Amino acid sequence: MSEPRPTTDSRALWAYVLPFAVFMGGLALVSLVVSFAPEEGGPLWLSDPKYWVYPLQTILCGALLVWFGKTYHWGAAWHALTAVLTGLVVLVLWVSPQWLPGAEPRADGFDPNLFAGSAALYWGTLLLRFARLVIVVPLLEEIFWRGFLLRYLIQEDFTKVPFGAFTWFSFGVVTVMFGLAHFGPDFIPALLTGAIYNLLAIKTRSLKCCVLAHAVTNLGLGLYIMQTGQWGFW
Repeated sequence: MSEPRPTTDSRALWAYVLPFAVFMGGLALVSLVVSFAPEEGGPLWLSDPKYWVYPLQTILCGALLVWFGKTYHWGAAWHALTAVLTGLVVLVLWVSPQWLPGAEPRADGFDPNLFAGSAALYWGTLLLRFARLVIVVPLLEEIFWRGFLLRYLIQEDFTKVPFGAFTWFSFGVVTVMFGLAHFGPDFIPALLTGAIYNLLAIKTRSLKCCVLAHAVTNLGLGLYIMQTGQWGFW
């Protein structure tokens, strides 16, 4: 008789997967709402729904991360310098295609200057956008990609797999899926980023170091966006 397969604690599964699923649902909602918009004109909430979906997405995902906060295992060791340097390397990889001759500008995207006529609306929008970019996204993506999937592909009961455990299969699948999740002009940088963050997880065995690296990358990216007006990098 075969041994029963180990089962994952349901709260842990929800904690590691649900925030990411809600985040991806928000991206799908943007595309769905746009599909109902008229070809020309129409209200902003319908023609460009990211301006209300992204703040809602930030609040919902942030609330889930707080709710499940005690479920996550962050790792005891800090490798802050390694994490920061990794984040900066990834930042350069992400924006460097724009430095190539003839690169298309990334001007189409979430432009907070749309609300420049109202200081409260402008700063509120911008603060929520940076909260999404620098806090919520690094947390939920690293919790899902490195905290969950990198381990789940080794063993279904992923909570029994040490963080940073390595197999070529899990490493390769997570790298490719991370790239596909950012499919488009950022696909190649995203593939490299997925591999680098995976290596950081393996080296440090610390989820919080992966989150820190991702946050450094995204903070630098946000500052780059505000400086250059390359809104498509949001």
